[in-house]
Amino acid sequence: MTNPVKTPEQIAKMRTAGRLAAEVLEMIGEYVVPGVTTEELDRRCHDYIVNVQDAIPACLGYRGFPKSICTSVNEVICHGIPSDSKVLKKGDIINIDVTVIKDGWYGDTSKMYFVGKPAAHAERLVKVTQECLYKAIEIVKPGTTLGDIGHVIQQHAEKNYYSVVKDFCGHGIGDVFHEDPQVLHYGKPGTGQVLEEGMTFTIEPMINAGKPGSRVLRDGWTAVTVDRRLSAQWEHTMAVTSDGVEVFTARKEESF
Repeated sequence: MTNPVKTPEQIAKMRTAGRLAAEVLEMIGEYVVPGVTTEELDRRCHDYIVNVQDAIPACLGYRGFPKSICTSVNEVICHGIPSDSKVLKKGDIINIDVTVIKDGWYGDTSKMYFVGKPAAHAERLVKVTQECLYKAIEIVKPGTTLGDIGHVIQQHAEKNYYSVVKDFCGHGIGDVFHEDPQVLHYGKPGTGQVLEEGMTFTIEPMINAGKPGSRVLRDGWTAVTVDRRLSAQWEHTMAVTSDGVEVFTARKEESF
């Protein structure tokens, strides 16, 4: 699968899908409280996507995934499956990952939420991981390489004594959920594919407080840290413009 340069008309459709995905994350925030189940968060997001946005939750049924969003709590790196048995408690951190399909085009984004007041070490991990994403977005423009993106993420994470998950990566996206290129969150400057105007992809660093390794649970989806220490992730979908980047999934609280 290649990531063809998108036309202005295709970019406009991705802009719409990205905005809808961002709005789901804005909507769900007030419901991320102690005592809520991840199943309830999934139900609210599903209903909003289907009934309010008249769109499709991309995760539901994707390669057999059973829910409409991913909910990854504490030591879960990614792809956590919402469940009635998973009740959020004060001090938890959770990543909610949403992908919306609108008119055949995809918008993919995730955000970290605190359940009540977080511990200082958890808050720091979440903040540094967001900085990793923002530092990567800052350098996206024609001529930047994928290695440059990976390097800036890895450098910032490791400078703060964290580790980069290497088992998962960002990806090209458009009218296909996952397409080339793979966007690694580590690398060497000046290596890998050179970005050009009209390319569309996600950057979604997963940063661990401890070791970088992961393992997937028996459900075939949920990836957790090998040492059970905390993990955080943030994700945006974007396009390379003539002189920089457009972040399709930017929320109202953000500016790029």
